[in-house]
Amino acid sequence: PEGVFKLPPLGYDYDALEPFIDAETMKIHHDKHHAAYVSKLNQAIVGAPGFEKKKIEEILINLGAVPEAVRKDIRNQGGGHANHSLFWQTLKKNENGKPTGELARAIDANFGSYDKFQEAFIAAATKVFGSGWAWLVWKDKKLVIDSTANQDSPYSTGGVPLLGIDVWEHAYYLKYQNRRAEYVDAFMNVINWPHVQRLFERVAR
Repeated sequence: PEGVFKLPPLGYDYDALEPFIDAETMKIHHDKHHAAYVSKLNQAIVGAPGFEKKKIEEILINLGAVPEAVRKDIRNQGGGHANHSLFWQTLKKNENGKPTGELARAIDANFGSYDKFQEAFIAAATKVFGSGWAWLVWKDKKLVIDSTANQDSPYSTGGVPLLGIDVWEHAYYLKYQNRRAEYVDAFMNVINWPHVQRLFERVAR
């Protein structure tokens, strides 16, 4: 049934990120996993009258205002929806791509260099225990690397996510099996840095 929250289109072909992320994974990840978060979010939001009028990001920023009976479901399903909606937009086949402009300068200022940022981001993604995400986040007027468990969102802890890597097994297992480190390395070749730059410019000014 139709609900207030919608599954956004992927925006490109399933095989657009080959060979780094395979077409079958993209198809299942978007069409099945993300769709399930949207469906369950629409079921949960019925128990929070008035919240269906808000953007999911607004809801995640102030989860304490959500009725307790559905708060956990909205945290999990809403986080899954928000996280994946950002994820698809920040992916693009971009082998050896790097940030430019203001974002590049901010990364140099906050991490020392792009190479040091990459090392720290890869380490954060590799070390996530179980299922979760690693993030580049704008928080307290600076760039930070963070990680969250399950489908928790940086929005809920005062940050604005600019880039995230999904390290749930559903994001990589068909191609990489248990070799998460290989998937994380491959991910660095499919970052849509121009889009991340636009997100950064929106929040940093």
